[in-house]
Amino acid sequence: MNTSTSQQWIDVGVFRLPMSAPEDVSGLQHLLETQQIQAADIVAIIAQTEGTGYARGYASLCLQLLLSQYLQISVEDVFHRIPMMMIGLCGGLMSPHYTIFTRKAVAAPSAPPQEKRLAVGIADTRVLLPEEYGTMTQVELVAEAVEAAIAQAGISSLNDVHCVEIKCPAMTLARLQDAEKRRVKVVNTNLNQASSMAKGACALGIGLALKEIPQEKLDDRAINSNHALYTNRGSVSAGGEQSACRVLVMGNSEFSASRYRVGSGVMQDQLDTTGVYAALKSAGLNCQIPLTTDQQNKITQVFVNCGADAVTAVGNRRHTMHSDFLAGYTGIMAKAVANAIVASVVGDTMILASAGNEHQGARGSNLVAAIVDAGTMQCLAH
Repeated sequence: MNTSTSQQWIDVGVFRLPMSAPEDVSGLQHLLETQQIQAADIVAIIAQTEGTGYARGYASLCLQLLLSQYLQISVEDVFHRIPMMMIGLCGGLMSPHYTIFTRKAVAAPSAPPQEKRLAVGIADTRVLLPEEYGTMTQVELVAEAVEAAIAQAGISSLNDVHCVEIKCPAMTLARLQDAEKRRVKVVNTNLNQASSMAKGACALGIGLALKEIPQEKLDDRAINSNHALYTNRGSVSAGGEQSACRVLVMGNSEFSASRYRVGSGVMQDQLDTTGVYAALKSAGLNCQIPLTTDQQNKITQVFVNCGADAVTAVGNRRHTMHSDFLAGYTGIMAKAVANAIVASVVGDTMILASAGNEHQGARGSNLVAAIVDAGTMQCLAH
């Protein structure tokens, strides 16, 4: 391992905090008051909030208000400084919570870790116009932002990137009306379909940046159409509060002094728990099947992007997610299933599950990223 002191070393922290209600930011307030973390070190927040987009927005605002006090900047400046990726709608046993990522520069350790440790990077695209949602323009802008976030994280190999989270703009009525006023064409006048196209463009941008998808196979016609093109390490959500694409990259770096490592895996379908174990092993956890309590306690967070709502069957068994009474809630049901299956392995329902099948894994698969505490365990060599 290269331990040159000319390279800036970083330390990355991960704090997973429960929420008793959408406005509950008491966990973060306690950490700030006791100086266990510094507000200036917070680089990103990902939350699994209950309720609709309104509850999700309320949770984001409460976090921004708290951080504006500690950072002594406006709420608007907090919004632009710290990407807050709020994932709403908790179904089944999903437990509302939020995960705080911190990053700070540190001196080169006298005894560096024997393996690469967690590094995170953030980046934004420029503000997108409504007519650019779901187009190659968005694909290319996202790819550039992902590359910038990887560089900021100090990750030297694309193989060390294990999770890319993106929050992108959703199409809203106001944005659609703006496009109509300017007499420009959008990809779809249906708000949900246009937002889905925007998510698909982001996922393809991730795949392009990670070299999972060749540039020559991409054009406007491929977006949400060519399902053979996808990323295995990306998750995308859309929100009307966003006007640019916010990017968070998680990977491992040889210049990180973090106590954590991240890994990734793919569940081929909803019941494929081997994909969960693969993610944990990729993060360095020498797993037993089933996990021991000690091993479960070393799991800091798990991110699952689920795709049950992209298919009509699991393991040759038909499901009615698209045709039964709750067909309008397929995304919630897909998340609830994925959360329960993964929770049965890791022993905790307070993990993040999002639903997005637009080029995010093969159709019907679940993408899994796991962060484990490597500070007190022996990691597998990578």
